[in-house]
Amino acid sequence: MALVPYEEGAGWGARQLHSPSATYRFASHTIRLKQDWRRLGVAAVVWDAAVVLCAYLEMGGIDLRDRSVIELGAGTGLLGISIVLQMLYLWTLTICLRLLLYRLGARVTITDRAAALEFLESNVQANLPSELRPRAVVKELTWGKDLGNFPPGAFDFILGADIVYLEETFAELLQTLEYLCSEQTVILLSCRIRYERDHKFLKMLRSRFSVYEVHYDSSKDVHIYKAQRGSRKDDF
Repeated sequence: MALVPYEEGAGWGARQLHSPSATYRFASHTIRLKQDWRRLGVAAVVWDAAVVLCAYLEMGGIDLRDRSVIELGAGTGLLGISIVLQMLYLWTLTICLRLLLYRLGARVTITDRAAALEFLESNVQANLPSELRPRAVVKELTWGKDLGNFPPGAFDFILGADIVYLEETFAELLQTLEYLCSEQTVILLSCRIRYERDHKFLKMLRSRFSVYEVHYDSSKDVHIYKAQRGSRKDDF
C-alpha cells in the first residue's frame, strides 16, 4: 500500500530488498518478479509475509474454487499471482477440460495505490499464461478513498500480506475491510509483529471482527490471522 521507505533494521535483507528481481516456486510454477526499491520503496519488493501466506494457501486447507478474492496492498503481486496459478495446477492435476478452468478457478482482484499499479500489472502479465489472465484484475485501491469502485460485501476472501505497519493508515484499512466484507467473508492477514502499533491495529480489528491466529511461521516470525464478522470460529 505505502510507497515510503521502510526501516527493517540494520543490514536486514539488503541484498534481497535491493535486487532488481526475485524468484519463487508456487503451484508448480516459477514466478519471476521485478523489484524496484529505489523508485517505489516497500510496494516493490517481496516481503516474507507474502511468501508465508502463499505457502499457507498452497497447503490446500482453503478451497478457493469459484470464489471471489481481493488482495489489498499487493505490491509485487506475488500473492495474487500464486493464487491464480493454483487454478492451473488444480486443472492439470484433475485433467479437466480447459473450459472447466473458468468454472473452478477463483476470481482474483489484485489492488494497490495508483503509483504502484503499472509495476504491479507488469508482474501479473509476465507470470500468468494467457488462459488465466481473465481471472485476474489489477485495480487501483487507496484504502478509504476508492471504495465506491468496488461492490460492498462482494468478496469471499480478503487477503493482505505485510500491510499493517503505518499507523496513519489503520483507520482507513479498517474502514476498507468493513466495506468489502459480508457476513461470510474471510479475511486473512499475514504479518510480522514489529512494533507496539501493530498490536494496536489488531486491537482495532478485534473491535469489529472475530480474530484468530491460524498459523505462525517461526522461521520467518510471521503470523497469519483470520478475521470474520460475528462470533463464530468457522472452518474454512
